[in-house]
Amino acid sequence: MDMDSASFLTKLKSQNHQAFNQLVQQYHSSLLTVARTIVGDVWAEEVVQEAWVSIFKALPKFQERSSLKTWIYTILKNEAYSRYKKESKTVSLEAQVPDDQQDRTIEDWLSSSFNKGGGWLNSPSGWDLSSPEALLQEEQLQKCIEHTLELLKPDQKSVFLLRDQEQLAMEEVCNILDISHSNARVLLHRARLKLFQVINHYQDTGEC
Repeated sequence: MDMDSASFLTKLKSQNHQAFNQLVQQYHSSLLTVARTIVGDVWAEEVVQEAWVSIFKALPKFQERSSLKTWIYTILKNEAYSRYKKESKTVSLEAQVPDDQQDRTIEDWLSSSFNKGGGWLNSPSGWDLSSPEALLQEEQLQKCIEHTLELLKPDQKSVFLLRDQEQLAMEEVCNILDISHSNARVLLHRARLKLFQVINHYQDTGEC
C-alpha cells in the first residue's frame, strides 16, 4: 500500500476508517518506539494514542506540504513533548551541553572519522564488510544492538531511529525534532559510533 498515493490520501482526508486503520497498522510500532525515546515507557503508549486521535482529527486539514510520514511524526513529537513538559521533565535537545572531553572535541573526531557523505574514512577493524547481513542476523549480536539502543541518550536514539530505521531525510528529522542540522549530524554519528563499536567488539570477542 502506497501511503502517499493520491487515492489513499483522499480516503484518509475524508476520515475513512478502513484507510485510517491501515495507517495505524503501518506506523503504530514505529511511533511507539520514537515516543519511548522522548517520554519513556510509562507514557509512550498513552502519548501515541493521543497522537492518533490528533492525527485523525487533523486529517481533513492535511495540506501535503510534507510527506504523510513526516506529518505524522511531527504530530507525535508535539504530543510527546507536551507530555514531557507536563511531567516537568523536558530538556531541550538543542540546549544540551556536551559533558565530557570527547564531546568537546566531537567535530574534530567527526572530520577524522567520516567523509562528507557520512561514511567511514577507515572502517572499524575486524568488521567483515563483505557480509554485514550475515553478521546482523546473529541472534546474540542483535540482542547487543537492541540493548545498546536502549542505553543511548534519548536525543541520539530519536535521531538514529528516524534517520536510519525510518529512512527519513535529515531535513525531515530536524523538522520533527526541532533541532539544527549540525546538531542532528553530531547526534547521529554518536549513535552510529556506539553501535559500530558494539558490532566491532562482538566480532572480535563474541561478546556484547
